[in-house]
Amino acid sequence: MSERIVVLCTVGRVDEAERIAEEVVGRRLAACASIVPAIVSIYRWQGKVERDEERLLILKTRAEQFEALREAIVALHPYEVPEVIALPLSAGHAPYLSWLDESVG
Repeated sequence: MSERIVVLCTVGRVDEAERIAEEVVGRRLAACASIVPAIVSIYRWQGKVERDEERLLILKTRAEQFEALREAIVALHPYEVPEVIALPLSAGHAPYLSWLDESVG
């Protein structure tokens, strides 16, 4: 069975988050995309500390899909340097993990 991962991506607007989510799930690059509607991000950008309200995309997929998923997000994303990071999914409910595997192509 393949290694499963959770990919995190922040986006400025909800319509951008929904567009990216629908596209990557539609392409079977992710089994599911959850959108956390409002987070505050504080980060350093071009030598200054910035503060913005963003949306958090939580994408569930398999490790072998990461590169294709990353490329799709970068192509669809409005940011110059979008956050696209992967975390290993070490355990989970077996039926859910089976569904994840079947949903990613």
